[in-house]
Amino acid sequence: MRRSSATALPAPETGSRHDWDTLKTLIPYIWAYKVRVIFALSCLVAAKGANVTVPIIFKHLIDALSLTTKEAFIVVPAALLLAYGVLRFSTSLFTELREFVFARVTQQAVRRISLQVFRHLHALSLRFHLERQTGGLTRDIERGTRSIGSLISYTLYSILPTLIEIGLVIGILLYNYDAVFALITLAALTFYIVFTVKVTNWRTALRRHANELDSAANARAIDSLINFETVKYFNNEEYEARRYDEQLEKWANAQIRNQTSLSLLNIGQAAIIAVAVTAMMWQASSRVASGAMTIGDIVLVNAFLIQLYIPLNFLGVLYREIRQSLTDIERMFALMKSNKEIDDAADAQVLLPGPAAVRFEKVGFAYDPKRTILFEVDFEIPAGKTVAVVGHSGSGKSTLARLLYRFYDVQQGAVRINGIDSRQLTQASLRAAIGIVPQDTVLFNDTLLYNIQYGRPEASREEVEAAARAAQLEAFIERLPDGYETRVGERGLKLSGGEKQRVAIARALLKNPAILIFDEATSALDSKTEKAIQAQLEEAAEGRTALVIAHRLSTVMNADEILVLDQGHIVERGRHHQLLARGGAYAQMWALQQQEEAAEPDTGALPDPA
Repeated sequence: MRRSSATALPAPETGSRHDWDTLKTLIPYIWAYKVRVIFALSCLVAAKGANVTVPIIFKHLIDALSLTTKEAFIVVPAALLLAYGVLRFSTSLFTELREFVFARVTQQAVRRISLQVFRHLHALSLRFHLERQTGGLTRDIERGTRSIGSLISYTLYSILPTLIEIGLVIGILLYNYDAVFALITLAALTFYIVFTVKVTNWRTALRRHANELDSAANARAIDSLINFETVKYFNNEEYEARRYDEQLEKWANAQIRNQTSLSLLNIGQAAIIAVAVTAMMWQASSRVASGAMTIGDIVLVNAFLIQLYIPLNFLGVLYREIRQSLTDIERMFALMKSNKEIDDAADAQVLLPGPAAVRFEKVGFAYDPKRTILFEVDFEIPAGKTVAVVGHSGSGKSTLARLLYRFYDVQQGAVRINGIDSRQLTQASLRAAIGIVPQDTVLFNDTLLYNIQYGRPEASREEVEAAARAAQLEAFIERLPDGYETRVGERGLKLSGGEKQRVAIARALLKNPAILIFDEATSALDSKTEKAIQAQLEEAAEGRTALVIAHRLSTVMNADEILVLDQGHIVERGRHHQLLARGGAYAQMWALQQQEEAAEPDTGALPDPA
């Protein structure tokens, strides 16, 4: 198997950002609920209209109260007060209606995008998953999904109403008062937006760098915890802590720079607003003193200034949040754009259930173009027969299983199932016909029942127990206090290697496939348990097409054909007794293993739970 250095998904360069493309990606998910979107948008416009009308009513109320007649004092203010209260309530009512109606739009959009990313990740090739870092990837997805809701809400239901409110205020000031009031407001708004955009763009690079360091620190921590036993074996707890702290220190410094830049942005925004407020009130006060404006007018201008201050300040926060949200979901959307190395052909066929014959037809394959793994490998496994592949480590044995399962596509030749090139079959139907017991068994952090039943989730409890018995697992489970409900821990770490291997055998048997692959299926078992299971494996393979990849030759003696693989070439083939009679590579391997077994009696390297 090719070893790949684990690398996180690279962040896009700043210059290659396409924020509008990101927004366009979101639109179909939102527009799927167009009735709710339109209604929520109408509520927002109504809320902003009511909000802008409140200061006008307040102005007339102040002016009315300055009248001295009893009728005006009783009738006019009462009507204005009623209108004032209704408008205040309307603002809150329409705002809450918007939240109520739009909540489903946001959450369903997040749900659909998250599910699409999840499915896409499972559709990507084994090569992608060998090269990625789990910690960094999960953190990118977590931040991305969290930011989608914010981005949708901020973009569609905050920017537009804020601009509407600003436009209404400027229009009212320009229509009712001197142009200087509208000019001061417009100038302040222009300076505010330009300053916010410039500084926020500078801060975006700082935010992206902090995110990358955060992902790197998280990936390092998870990688260390996954390899907990290795850390303990070499007494490297402090070494791992120092490596983790190095990443944390870089992240902390980046966060400090990020916070400092935020403080500078807030101070600049506050200064622009303060200057605008001072200029507006100076102009209003001068006109009240000269009689050109009433007390109600100065109250109106002041109220507008207060209402403008809130959306103006929020506009800055809004822009920062949108940019930060786009930064956060960039990497997740990049995952969605990752090309599938293995994909179904447009005219892919469904592999029909039933007996399956397998043929490797002059297959050539390389993980890396610089290093070829297989050279014109040619053999056939007739339906219902068993072919074993043996050879030294690195000879390409496990690669055959990956190619049959179509984790990779061959570069030369073809892998055929019932005469059909596997590249012309749907992946779902191909993999449904294959059961595999891998060399390195990884289990879910769930119960034994769940892990066995994973081979066929709809299987009954009786079928699960039958598969466990066939894998010589039942006696071990009966001795456990919680039986089938025993949790196996992260990646199955609570079980021994042999116990995990038996679970893998049980769930492969439960799947009941037409093709079985045993990839070093008994490598983690001691000799006694191996012999007990070997008969069950041969019985399970009876009537099925089986590919057995083995290092221990005693496990393949009864195979219909044995292939000896050496550095990607088939150097020998035949039945066990034929290969021994030839005295070639297989006979040498057999003699060497017999000597090793004679020199080292079976002591049960792993305890036999049976």
